[in-house]
Amino acid sequence: MSRLPPLRQLQAFESAARLLSFKRAAEELSVTPTAVSHQIRQLERYCGQALFHRLPRPMQLTAVGAQLLPVVRDAFLSISDELARITPGSSIGHLRVTTTNAFAARWLLPRLENWQAEAPESTLDLAGTDTVLNLRTGEVDVAIRYARQCPTDGVAVELFRDSFYVVAAPSMLPDSVGMLEPQAILDLPRVEIGWPLTDEKAPTWRRWENAARAAAHPISRTVRSAQWKFHEEHHGIEAIVAGRGLGLCSDVLVARELADGRLVQISDIVLPGYGFYFVYRADHPRRRSLETLLLWMKREASL
Repeated sequence: MSRLPPLRQLQAFESAARLLSFKRAAEELSVTPTAVSHQIRQLERYCGQALFHRLPRPMQLTAVGAQLLPVVRDAFLSISDELARITPGSSIGHLRVTTTNAFAARWLLPRLENWQAEAPESTLDLAGTDTVLNLRTGEVDVAIRYARQCPTDGVAVELFRDSFYVVAAPSMLPDSVGMLEPQAILDLPRVEIGWPLTDEKAPTWRRWENAARAAAHPISRTVRSAQWKFHEEHHGIEAIVAGRGLGLCSDVLVARELADGRLVQISDIVLPGYGFYFVYRADHPRRRSLETLLLWMKREASL
């Protein structure tokens, strides 16, 4: 035990190594960047080796630093998990979750009140981003991946799959309209969501038009492009709800609007979507806490 360096040095290292920034680590630890740098220097003298490449920027871990980070990170997580376990009324602790912006805004955030009731002493640190964050670095504990096939970077449990329907705000449609013919849909203003060009099966208007033609619906040879295009799915859905145009939307992400009538389905032609997967490291030291979150999300998904 006498060989264990001071906790403050290890804490400064873990934060700086995870964030790759002395400034951001200082903000997280409520100290100055100089104090973080001093703690790291002390730890490097203790180890007898450099832990960071400071120049050229951006800052990077040395091979020794990269080897040390997961050991220190998992040790802190284990301590946090055990403290949460023995603290009355607390069994989950702090969990960092990453998912897409659209899923975070439209599915997860509206249900956080239910999670608080499930685990009142826990905290969720939510990172909404379409960037695929690496679970191995420890920057996040759980990833809700949106993918056509099962992810392979950890234990992956499929929560549900979505489908894409043509939907519209009632203000876009004549009174008492039901399903519209594909040509009528394509003649109306439409909103396009920007999907990766590499995904040939993405639920785009062009693919929907091809499906309508394959089903022998009469469609003119010249179809005008969508009037609005959004690269962020959440923004596109907001535009559709506001009546800017018809949209191809995930039934998972617009379930509330379909239920309360703010959106209506206007076509029987449906495109398959993707799976929402709960993914975490098999060797995560707080696996019990992660599985508690997983069970809650599965219950919410079944409602």
